[in-house]
Amino acid sequence: MALDSRVPSGPIEQAWDRARFEMKLVNPANKRKYNVIVVGSGLAGGSAAATLGELGYNVKCFCFQDSPRRAHSIAAQGGINAAKNYQNDGDSIYRLFYDTVKGGDFRSREANVYRLAQISVHIIDQCVAQGVPFAREYGGFLANRSFGGAQVSRTFYARGQTGQQLLLGAYQALEAQVDAGRVKMFPRTEMLDLVVIDGRARGIVSRSLVTGKIETHVADAVILATGGYGNVFYLSTNAKGSNCTAIWRAHRRGAAFANPCFTQIHPTCIPVSGEYQSKLTLMSESLRNDGRIWVPRDPGDKRSPSQIPENERDYYLERRYPSFGNLVPRDVASRAAKAVCDEGRGVGETGLGVYLDFGDAIKRLGRHVIEERYGNLFEMYERITGDNPYVTPMRIFPAIHYTMGGLWVDYQLMSTIPGLFVLGEANFSDHGANRLGASALMQGLSDGYFVIPYTLGNYLASNKLDKVDAASPGFQAVTTDVEDRLKRLLSVRGKRTVASFHRELGRIMWDYCGMSRNAEGLEHAIGAIRNLREEYWRNVNVPGSEGDLNQQLESAGRVADFLELGELMCIDALHRNESCGGHFREEFQTEDGEALRDDAHYQYVAAWEYKGPNTSPELHREPLEFNYVHPAQRSYK
Repeated sequence: MALDSRVPSGPIEQAWDRARFEMKLVNPANKRKYNVIVVGSGLAGGSAAATLGELGYNVKCFCFQDSPRRAHSIAAQGGINAAKNYQNDGDSIYRLFYDTVKGGDFRSREANVYRLAQISVHIIDQCVAQGVPFAREYGGFLANRSFGGAQVSRTFYARGQTGQQLLLGAYQALEAQVDAGRVKMFPRTEMLDLVVIDGRARGIVSRSLVTGKIETHVADAVILATGGYGNVFYLSTNAKGSNCTAIWRAHRRGAAFANPCFTQIHPTCIPVSGEYQSKLTLMSESLRNDGRIWVPRDPGDKRSPSQIPENERDYYLERRYPSFGNLVPRDVASRAAKAVCDEGRGVGETGLGVYLDFGDAIKRLGRHVIEERYGNLFEMYERITGDNPYVTPMRIFPAIHYTMGGLWVDYQLMSTIPGLFVLGEANFSDHGANRLGASALMQGLSDGYFVIPYTLGNYLASNKLDKVDAASPGFQAVTTDVEDRLKRLLSVRGKRTVASFHRELGRIMWDYCGMSRNAEGLEHAIGAIRNLREEYWRNVNVPGSEGDLNQQLESAGRVADFLELGELMCIDALHRNESCGGHFREEFQTEDGEALRDDAHYQYVAAWEYKGPNTSPELHREPLEFNYVHPAQRSYK
């Protein structure tokens, strides 16, 4: 397996323009001859399918939800970054590039990040033209707010529902192409495998989640935009349906999986409330603009927050990081919250929580301003917890949120399987070891609206693709594999539920590969996951049949994939003997508890090749070069 990033040579500011000019084009009339599959219909997949349909390609778009409007992109709350410098506060494309590379702890590919910063300014124009109702200043200009990891205000937002509004913009563009007949939607349909013929991605095998019917779909190229794999931890801020199946099955077919251990812990989540809770709820990072984070100064102080005077509170982020205060990046804020809770100063019944207090902001700005900015978030918090955050500080604690790892892609977003492109959170490319807030929406729309239309066309125009059909041996073999796997899951008839296995896996992952990791714990986790996986295939109970609606069967397949991915995540975390971003190895930290990188030995992308069941994966390295943002000890003090 060769890792060729295909990054253009020359000045980074000119790389994307030069790459676009040098790419081959498909004649408009010829676009109608090509068939493209897009798996996923969130921001990345929806925008890609809409744009490719408008260009004239024949597109099939698949989602397991009943509508693209239910994609998990809808849950993104805080905003989307763009280097417009509307605030005249010193922002620029280069500064957004710099903040993103630094925020990712120097573990991302410079060229991809610079392109993302360049395209960011066009994304906002695109979305405004679609009618996305961004917040505006009194005079009508688009408003901005601050986000973690930056000292400028570059985040565009629509109250606390930015993801929903952006998704509706992409959805209306997608539906226009569906109406025009250029995109065909396949809702309630799950991709269960990738078909590779003569070394190229040529289609997928899917299952209808309503009828259970197995179908094959042939294409000239396949695009995966299926989001992240945070639900490997069971409890996460992801939607319950979010899973790794599409990218994991592609990995088993030959797509390298890059940096799987790079997972993001979000500092602003409603704390866990019970053993059998099924998911966690995120409170937007935008709340850290006006909310101040604190804990009692003394361990064991269980007084209500209103009874704790100002001089007995520790605003620990403001104390430790005076330059950024409450707006430090997510990984830094999360570890700081864990540290004060480990000292016995956490709040709430479990002691696993810190306060996010809006008292000062309400006094300074007035309650009506806070309602305008965050009203729906405050309402959601009160419905879940029963506490009124206008009166009582919110309680928050870190939780699994975003995954920076994913399938390896080159500069053109193509995986190690020719013809298989990967967009958005499903790939690894832009965020390094930690994602800055408000960058997920930016990457998804950048990949879908502005990158894949060029790179897909270049692939199709540069390669002569033989005609294949669903009756070919390659498609038949993969279909048989899918059917056999479903039958195997149904035939076990064990005594444990799918959810019990998933919950146990999640506990292993959180305890040993979560906010902090160490070699001993990771080695234990690898063994525990292997044992759990062995038990899974002899003791899981999946009722029903494969030929009809069977949500337990859906879940069983996804958890089987999580059990394999979880092991790879721990292997990746164990091999990386350094701390960087969201990957915090306890053995590698500075004297004051910050992440300690090892650039001499680990300044690379770790891309893992699948070698078969019960066989150790093979590591391939893509060296990272930093010619513009030189690696340094990351400091937000």
